[in-house]
Amino acid sequence: MKTKHILMATALTVCVAHAKDIQPAPSPVVEVAKVETATDTPLVQIAVLLDTSSSMSGLIEQAKTQLWKLVNEFISAKQDGKTPAVQVALYEYGKSSLRAEENWIRQIQPLTRDLDKVSEELFALTTNGGEEYCGAVIQRATTDLAWDANPKVYKAIFIAGNEPFTQGPVNSTKSCKEAIAKGIIVNTIHCGSEAQGVAEHWNEGALLADGKYLVIDQNQAVVHVEAPQDKEIVKLNEALNRTYVNYGTAAPAAKARQIAQDDNAAAKAASGAQVQRTLTKVGKSYLNITWDLVDACQQKDFDLAKVKEEDLPEEMKKMTVEERKAYLEKKTAERAEIQKKVLELNKEREAYVAAKSKEASKKETLDTAMCKALREQAEKKGIAWEK
Repeated sequence: MKTKHILMATALTVCVAHAKDIQPAPSPVVEVAKVETATDTPLVQIAVLLDTSSSMSGLIEQAKTQLWKLVNEFISAKQDGKTPAVQVALYEYGKSSLRAEENWIRQIQPLTRDLDKVSEELFALTTNGGEEYCGAVIQRATTDLAWDANPKVYKAIFIAGNEPFTQGPVNSTKSCKEAIAKGIIVNTIHCGSEAQGVAEHWNEGALLADGKYLVIDQNQAVVHVEAPQDKEIVKLNEALNRTYVNYGTAAPAAKARQIAQDDNAAAKAASGAQVQRTLTKVGKSYLNITWDLVDACQQKDFDLAKVKEEDLPEEMKKMTVEERKAYLEKKTAERAEIQKKVLELNKEREAYVAAKSKEASKKETLDTAMCKALREQAEKKGIAWEK
C-alpha cells in the first residue's frame, strides 16, 4: 500500500472497487443516548467517512476542529420557517487495527444529535496503516444508518481519502447508485491533487450520486480569522454552562463529556474551534434532553412532576413542584439571553471575517470544501439562509 500524504478525511460513504460485491458483517452496535427530533422539526442528516490510515493525521486534525463549523452552517437556515435539526454519523476506514472481515471499517457513531459524543470520538481517533475500501464503507453507511425516508430531508455522505476510489472488494459504482436510490447524496473529498483524484476515480463517485467532487490540501492549516468578538463569545460559553441543570444517572458522565469537549476545543483555539463550538451550543442542533432539565422541559411530553427526587440536583430536591418549575423557567430565560447575545456577536463577527477573509489562504480545507457543498445541495431541499 502506498504511503499517504493526506491528513484527515470527513466523509459520509464511499464508492470503491470494481470487483465482486461482498456484504460485510455488521459492526458491533454503538451505544449512544437517544435524542429524539420532534416530528415537525426539519432534519439534516450527514455521514462523515474518514480515512484513518497512516498518512491521514492531518485530515483528522482538520475534522476535530471543524465539526462545529459544519453543524453551524445551519444556525441561520430555515426550511418551512423552522431551523433544521442536524444529525451526524461518523465512520473510520482503512486502518489495519480494524477488523479485516469487516473490510477495515468501523461505525464510530450512528446518526445522532449527541454532538459532544461525536467530538469525543473524533479526538480519540488514531491512525495506522491499512487498506482503504471506499465502496465498502459507502455501502455500510447506506445500509447501516437510520436514514429518514422523507424526501425533504437533506441526506449526504462525505467521504475523504487519497487511495484509488475503486479499490477493494465492493463495487464503488454499485455503492454510489444504491446511496442515491435512497436519496443520499455522495460527496467525495480527495486529499491531494485534482488530477490524481480524477485518475483514481474520486470524481466518478460524486457524479453517480448527485454529489460534489472536492479536492483539499490535507496538510494545510485551517484558516481562522480572529475577530474582536471571539473573546466575548468564548467567555459567554462559561455563563452558558452554568445554565445546565443535571438530572438522572446519565448526567455526571454527560456533563463531564461536555466540559472535556470544551477543553478539546480550547486546545484548538487557533483554528477557531472554541468559537465555533460555542456557536453550536447556542444553536438548535445542540440538544441534551437526556441529562439537562432545561432542554428536557422544552419537550412536549416531558412531565417535571414525574422526575424522581433522587434524580434531581441537590438544589432542587427540597423544592415544591411549582418552585422547581420557577427555577427552571429562570434558567431557561438565562440561557435564552446568553444565546441571543452570542448570536448578535456572531453577526458582527461574520461581517468582520467577511471583510478580512480576502487576505486569507485560498487553499481548500475540509471545512470550506464541505460547507460549500452543503449549502448548494441543501438549498435544493428548500433550506434557505438569511441574507
